Amino acid sequence: MNLNFAEIWAATPMFGKFLWAVLAFMSVWSLSVGMSKVWQLRKAQSETIKFAPEFSQFLEEDNLGEAIKLAESYKKSHVARVLGGALAEVKPLIMDGSVTVADINTAERAVEREMLMEMVSLKRGLAVLATVGSTAPFVGLLGTVFGIINAFEGMAKSGSGGITAIAAGIAEALIATGFGLIVAIPAVWFYNYFTTKIDNLSAEMTYTSKEMIDYLIKGVSGEFGRSRFTREFNTQAQSGGPLT
Repeated sequence: MNLNFAEIWAATPMFGKFLWAVLAFMSVWSLSVGMSKVWQLRKAQSETIKFAPEFSQFLEEDNLGEAIKLAESYKKSHVARVLGGALAEVKPLIMDGSVTVADINTAERAVEREMLMEMVSLKRGLAVLATVGSTAPFVGLLGTVFGIINAFEGMAKSGSGGITAIAAGIAEALIATGFGLIVAIPAVWFYNYFTTKIDNLSAEMTYTSKEMIDYLIKGVSGEFGRSRFTREFNTQAQSGGPLT
């Protein structure tokens, strides 16, 4: 017996249709989150490549005001948000010319706060992908179980036996499991990709923030110099390669 999708939908009981609708919603939700996160991370990476060399130049010139303005202009860069936010907090301490060890500690705490908020932003949506990836197969399996029950109930009511009497019903039920897997697989792929990518971005933020603190410490002792992270970002920007 050949069934098209319209016939399968018409033959599916109401509860099965509800589960299919839930799976469709989960699919749209996870795909929209995944595509949005791809755009967010790509934008953060491209803006960081442009931001780092200019930011370093302003630091070398002791022009903290312009460095902060530059960071504010690159709103999608994870590094810009961390360094710019931290500098904005400690700028009054640095500009008065009497930076102490306590001021450097304040700068470190400001960086940690900014990194914490940035990590929350980067991880936003991952819970959706994890939930869809782990539950969609079970939603599909639930639809299959009820579909098979309905198929056997139909066989009992009709009084006919044999596999042919329930083959169509079982085929309809198994579609729910397949649908659940189709929904879950992209969500799991997205989740694993974003988890690795965010770990790399976190390492970038940690590295660059440590370099900025080292730069401020050197500045206190009159040893301003070019930080290593900027040379690396410059190299990446000139080669056109990715940061990670």
